[in-house]
Amino acid sequence: MGTLNGKVALVTGASKGIGAGIARRLASDGARVVVNYASAEDAATALVADIEAVGGRAMAVRADVRSKTDVDALVAAALDHFGRLDIVVNNAGIYQFAKIEDTTEELYRQQFDLNVLGTLLVTGAAAPLLGEGSSIVNVSSFVTRVLPAESAIYTGTKGAIDAITGVLSRELGPRGIRVNSVNPGLIETEGTHANGVMGSDFQAWNEQQTPLGRIGQAADIASIVAFLVSADAGWVTGETMLGSGGMR
Repeated sequence: MGTLNGKVALVTGASKGIGAGIARRLASDGARVVVNYASAEDAATALVADIEAVGGRAMAVRADVRSKTDVDALVAAALDHFGRLDIVVNNAGIYQFAKIEDTTEELYRQQFDLNVLGTLLVTGAAAPLLGEGSSIVNVSSFVTRVLPAESAIYTGTKGAIDAITGVLSRELGPRGIRVNSVNPGLIETEGTHANGVMGSDFQAWNEQQTPLGRIGQAADIASIVAFLVSADAGWVTGETMLGSGGMR
């Protein structure tokens, strides 16, 4: 029997990378999963097909989490299709490093609107549907501990997410809703390949600084999320759980 049987999970930014890994894991644990995507429809559809091929249940829903109209429609679709909502994983995000003198309003808006505003809008729309025992997980980053140079905007967004997680744990705790964040280290994804991270000096530096000697995989983070949304973490809220192979 799956640990999440009977539960419905919404994962934002779930067509690829960490989000796809989380969606797969939650589905394998018995949850029915809403796979949110912004533009990668083919990847989201393929992920749903993969989940259903092994007996799971999932649906793909396009929504730009920066838009309240889209977010309201996303949450309504989850409720219409599956009848309830128990788990929200705010994973959608973007990163771009830049020297402080190259900071622009556009860079700020791109990252804060998606990483922070998107998390707030999705949580705000989902919260009225969540009952006692529900769980929210916000995907942050280990950059809030490592503080890499030229990441002021991106690290700022993830610092905001960690603070928001603590606030929401207090705000929603009286209703029996737990809120935690997971802070991944460097993870191998389609994005890190496309951005030239894999095989770079940055990857080598990460591996040298990581006690476990490797960068992470999406499944590493999915396992942490699966724990945080399960009954096994029923006494855990307001935490930022570092998943970085020991790198700090």
